[in-house]
Amino acid sequence: MVQWQGSDVWKVGDKMFALCSGQDHALPGITFKTSALDYEVLREMPGLRPAPYLASRGMKWIQRHDHPGLSDEDLRQCITDSHRIVASGLSRKKRDELGL
Repeated sequence: MVQWQGSDVWKVGDKMFALCSGQDHALPGITFKTSALDYEVLREMPGLRPAPYLASRGMKWIQRHDHPGLSDEDLRQCITDSHRIVASGLSRKKRDELGL
């Protein structure tokens, strides 16, 4: 879903769990929600940073912005974890509607 100009926003229910911006660049910026522990580890890794705007408001979001960042497999796992974290915050009724 394109919600913000130049960014694809991925949601579960009506809640964002990841976004991708700068698809015209060699390495698009991928932003995702993390656990508090993963946030502390990932924010120190080269190519990753606290997500602009989101992390500045105290939320635990990381952005892959440069190399080396994460391997494709690790990035896929982080996005899967983000989906799980956000989905777990939905109401039981909404999770049932979505088959989660």
